[in-house]
Amino acid sequence: MYSVPSISNTAPAYVSFSGMRKETLSPESNSFTQSVASLPEVLRDVCQAISAAQGRAWLVGGCVRDMLLGIRPKDFDLEVYRLNADQLTRALTPLGRCQQVGKQFGVLKLWHRGMEIDIALPRREKKTGAGHRGFEVICDPALAPEIATRRRDFTINAMMLDPLNGELLDLHHGREDLSNGLLRHVSPAFAEDPLRPLRAMQFAARFRLRLAGQTCALCKEMLNEADSLAASRIWLEWQKWSHADHPSHGLQALHDSGWLALYPEIGAMQECPQDPQWHPEGNVWNHTLQVVDQAAGIAVRNKLDTHTREHLIFAALCHDMGKPRTTVHYANDRIGSPGHSEAGMAYAARLLKRIHAPGRIARYVQPLIKDHITHLHGEPSRRAVRRLAHRLHPAHIELWEMLVEADASGRAPAAASRPALPWLQLAMDMQQHQKQPKPILTGRILLGMGVKAGPEMGEILSKAYQAQLDGVIKDEVSGMHWCREHLSSIRAID
Repeated sequence: MYSVPSISNTAPAYVSFSGMRKETLSPESNSFTQSVASLPEVLRDVCQAISAAQGRAWLVGGCVRDMLLGIRPKDFDLEVYRLNADQLTRALTPLGRCQQVGKQFGVLKLWHRGMEIDIALPRREKKTGAGHRGFEVICDPALAPEIATRRRDFTINAMMLDPLNGELLDLHHGREDLSNGLLRHVSPAFAEDPLRPLRAMQFAARFRLRLAGQTCALCKEMLNEADSLAASRIWLEWQKWSHADHPSHGLQALHDSGWLALYPEIGAMQECPQDPQWHPEGNVWNHTLQVVDQAAGIAVRNKLDTHTREHLIFAALCHDMGKPRTTVHYANDRIGSPGHSEAGMAYAARLLKRIHAPGRIARYVQPLIKDHITHLHGEPSRRAVRRLAHRLHPAHIELWEMLVEADASGRAPAAASRPALPWLQLAMDMQQHQKQPKPILTGRILLGMGVKAGPEMGEILSKAYQAQLDGVIKDEVSGMHWCREHLSSIRAID
């Protein structure tokens, strides 16, 4: 599933809320020049074929942004000027299979030397209806880049790069915004697509950006179209948020844009105080911002797979959702939230439903929330570990310890820590850090002892499993002994 974490008392060195942003590269820097020089040769083949047909190809979108950030792009998108779809197809067909996959949108795919490349024509977009799909698209190969780029969402995604000569076309100052950590819309057309505030959330989280003031204002005007968004698109943006290095910046962008109003389970944290003795960072909102960033760092450190990372990040986001409803002020000026772990399960379920998260996430997140302070109630024992492993299923103690670490370390300026580490160490010794105990006494064994299949067998198996969790049943022999005594006591009563 993922690498077992090394056992140490240190929290992750990664702390996004106090770290430095990655330096943005200028087009004149050696690193950027090297990035351009290291572009796949396949791209150059394609661009040269387009040039020979009197067209011009530009790399556009996220790949240009990533190159400026020193990140190797995962995908490459080309936008081709001065050729229509038929001319472009003729120019590319000698290189490999070329297919129009979105004729209405002027989009083609080319498969060349084992690489799949998306190629599009410049286009205008006209708002025709509600939602992010209510657009009329007009392809225009003669369109000037100054006009074509206005349909882009953010300036950092509106830059263009010529792979043949390394020319960077930055018509909306995206490089400057990237250097300044600013997420700014390209044009007023931004307001025509209600998905963009959620895209702002995940971009802010991925690249540690803050929303420009005017962009925030536009986002607030778009709230009335939020209901038009498809469930799958909402979840996709939240999923991308959960895989970002700086999820706290995404939550802050959600707040600044006004779209936090859509998620009252999160918004309620902002006015919920905490006892400063245990939470010097302040209220539950400040704590949660730190916890999600800590969780992201832990996910990177432990090389979590896609699903496990999502379970951890959303558990970190939701772990204290019960506090706004359970927080009380005591006479001695202390603050407490009795029962917040249990209360938080319902609010987490509501949020996960709002963002259309897959059902598996709630199944993992809810038991993690319910038990996220169990380590505070005593030292670990073999019985306690077995019972915890059982309660956490389908999650497990290893994932639970990561959440506890994120929770304990999300209290800066207090020091980071791993208070549940002894629990994990004992669970690993018992080989129950990634699973709940497997039942020792089974139906097959009971049949061999003369117990008939039916309700009585089910009741015996249930009680036997509880005895196993308590340590009474340790192996098959002790299980059969327990069963004989149990059957004898039942028959004596009868």
